[in-house]
Amino acid sequence: MPHQNGPASSTFKTPISLETYFKELRRAVDTELERLLPTPPQCPPLISEIMRYSVFAGGKRFRPILTLAASQAVSQTETILDGALRAACAVEMIHTYSLIHDDLPAMDDDTLRRGRPTAHVVYGEGMAILAGDALLTEAFNLLAQPTEGATTNDQSRALRALHRIAVESGATGMVGGQVLDLQLTGNPVDKSNNEILRAMHAKKTGALIKAAAVAGAIMAKANDTTVNAIDTYATHLGLAFQIVDDILDVEGASDARGKTVGKDAAAGKVTYASIYGMKESRNQATAAVSAAQQALDNASLGGRLSEIANWVLNRSK
Repeated sequence: MPHQNGPASSTFKTPISLETYFKELRRAVDTELERLLPTPPQCPPLISEIMRYSVFAGGKRFRPILTLAASQAVSQTETILDGALRAACAVEMIHTYSLIHDDLPAMDDDTLRRGRPTAHVVYGEGMAILAGDALLTEAFNLLAQPTEGATTNDQSRALRALHRIAVESGATGMVGGQVLDLQLTGNPVDKSNNEILRAMHAKKTGALIKAAAVAGAIMAKANDTTVNAIDTYATHLGLAFQIVDDILDVEGASDARGKTVGKDAAAGKVTYASIYGMKESRNQATAAVSAAQQALDNASLGGRLSEIANWVLNRSK
């Protein structure tokens, strides 16, 4: 897929398979991440090594792919816009930072992530914390700094995307969701109090997914109506993603998922599977995907976003 600094005039060609589409976008994101991540002598060699160890440990790249897919749906092209690609890389850096910190003994205490030992197991807790801090800070640096040839409008959109990513990553978003997760762990929640569960997942998982999609739309010059439609789509998509994650933590295999399976139940975490059971959880995930796709239909948004929603529902890892 070609890169371009502005909206492309070409329309979608005969669609490739979703698997190939994911592969191409993942390759573009990885290439750009390799270029953008700090290297010596600008930073100590060790921090560069740990950042790359975590960023390039594998993973689906779901969030940055969503950023690029949203930008393509808005611009009605298969071109990868440079601004959207930067936003996608920023989102992936923030996601990786969150995984590094979530895996720490003080949080989820996980020793396996993306099929390999977690950062704190390999490099120690202090260095893992610093690598997470560095990735978070670098993500904001990416979008805040003017790029070569950027216009005032380009930079204004980048700052708007940065603001949205920051809001959804902080105390009112992802960090707030992690706080709720820690508070609820080991404390029973029943169906009558399901709003707590929904709020936790909307923040912990859904917020960054929403930020990823909205940032892509903003970088593709979406108007407010379209941004709101993408926001609605991604809100439902994030819920579906987390419900499926809860199901896979019960049913999945560690080698397929690349992380320890069954830890949620062992740790007494509150999940959709533990509150609603497997059948009702699947029904709720299906309903969330349907709502996401309805938001696209209402805004006449095409591209691959609807297929991505189906993939979220049917994924096995």
